[in-house]
Amino acid sequence: MDHLIAAADDALRTLFAQPRATRVCPTLPETPDHPLSSEDKALSGALMRVNHVGEVCAQALYAGQALAARQSPQPDLALARHLEAAGREETDHLAWTRQRLNDLGARPSLLNPLWYAGAFGLGWVAGRMGKAASLGFVIETERQVEAHLDGHLDRLPAGDQASRAIVAQMKDDEARHAREAQRAGGAELPAPVKGLMRAAAKVMTTVAHRI
Repeated sequence: MDHLIAAADDALRTLFAQPRATRVCPTLPETPDHPLSSEDKALSGALMRVNHVGEVCAQALYAGQALAARQSPQPDLALARHLEAAGREETDHLAWTRQRLNDLGARPSLLNPLWYAGAFGLGWVAGRMGKAASLGFVIETERQVEAHLDGHLDRLPAGDQASRAIVAQMKDDEARHAREAQRAGGAELPAPVKGLMRAAAKVMTTVAHRI
């Protein structure tokens, strides 16, 4: 019951509280922002909304996987702590993207509770499949997120250096999380599972871009 209460608390904090970062938000002082046109500001806002949704989902995925690790017939507390630590670091990304949305005058996705619930469920299912599969899910998720962020670096307006700095740091962090999960024993997922993950991510990013 304690674990369920903690999971519910995590959800409420992610969705409704102002996230607090433990690291300073990345900046590029040598290349300050140029004034953005209304079109560029709208594009940056939409892209950072998608990135913020991704971080909401990251919180949910890690929370679901950690809960499953703790609730398994033979609880794997080391795995749960690994997942919870990664989730805490992702909180930096959540805070940075939310602050950038505020700076751009953009709003978070109206569907964040839905995204969180779906991602939590996926994380819990992955966690119930055992350590190797759970960490393999982390590896593939982070690889896909890294590729997604790389695409955003190409699409963000050249003058929006603040958003670009945040996305670049997030990309580096996601790649490191994938490497850490691989070293911890993550297994390669089957190709059909990877394809389903890409399809689900495509739906989320397309909808979140607008809503």
